[in-house]
Formats: sequence, structure tokens, C-alpha cells
Amino acid sequence: MNYYSHETAIIDEGCSIGEGTKIWHFSHIMPNCTIGENCNIGQNVVISPDVILGKNVKVQNNVSIYTGVTCDDDVFLGPSMVFTNISNPRSAINRRGQYAKTHVGKGASIGANATIVCGHNIGPYAFIGAGAVVTKTVPAYALVVGNPARQVGWMSEYGHKLEFDENGFAACPESNERYQLENKEVKKYK
Repeated sequence: MNYYSHETAIIDEGCSIGEGTKIWHFSHIMPNCTIGENCNIGQNVVISPDVILGKNVKVQNNVSIYTGVTCDDDVFLGPSMVFTNISNPRSAINRRGQYAKTHVGKGASIGANATIVCGHNIGPYAFIGAGAVVTKTVPAYALVVGNPARQVGWMSEYGHKLEFDENGFAACPESNERYQLENKEVKKYK
């Protein structure tokens, strides 16, 4: 075993777990999950069947990741955030096999207690504020907050709000990487 799991964690058969990953107290990793290298799965986390997490994904305590979710490398999932996978759940109606998909792009961060309604993708390096309820697709580098979530700005790959000049350029105050805003899209400037 090239990963660590606490003795109270439950890891079902058929999972692929990358080297250096840590799985903490009372977490349940269900069948056929793929978890990349160097991930950190906090306490009381549920990862449902067939979920795919890339490398270096940080899953904080009390997170639920349901079937249909995939996360690229370097994603941060804040404490008690949740993904849904059925848009019209009813206790008396079995909708297994009708799960909507949600993809979280590389480097995206989702804040504590946020809810991601199924079928809406999160773009690379997007930043979802704590408590936000995401009801539509979020573009790359977008900063969204509120219920329902609305875009209030753009974020750098280092997690700083970008302030664009009149020509549509901004620089990250930490990395000095430059970004360009054009046609309501942000891209790293080369």
C-alpha cells in the first residue's frame, strides 16, 4: 500500500488510489473510485462510486462527492461543500443511472459549505466563494459568490483577485503572471 488510510476509513474494492495520498478518519471511499497521487481526503468524506479525482486534490472535512463528478489536478474542495448528481430527486423514485455529470477544472477552488448543482462544470482556476450555490457553468478564472452564485470578478492561478486595466490586462500581485480579459474570457498572457 503506497498511500495512508486511517484505521476508521472504509475503502471498498476496486478503487485506485495514488501514491502519497492520505485518507483520514471516518471517510468512505466507495467502489471503482480513482484518486490520484498526493491527494488529501479529510475526515468524514464520502466519495461515491466511479468518482475520479486528479493529482494533489485537497478534500476538506465533511465533503460529499457523488457519482458523476470528476476533478482535475490541484482542485481544492472546502469543508462541508457538496456536489449533487440528480436535478429532481424524490425519495420514492429510483434515479440511479440518471446521474448528471459535473467536471471541475484544474486548480479550481470551491469554498466551505458551497453547493454545486449537478450538470454545471467549474472551469480551470475558478474560485467559488464560501456558501455559494452554483446553478450554472462557471468560466475559467471566474470568481463567483452568493445564492444563486453570480460572478463578481476574476482570480489568478495563485488565488488573488485580478484588476484589469483599460486595455484588458492584469497581473497577479504574488506571481506577477499576466492575464488578459478578452470577449468575457480570461487567459494567461504570454
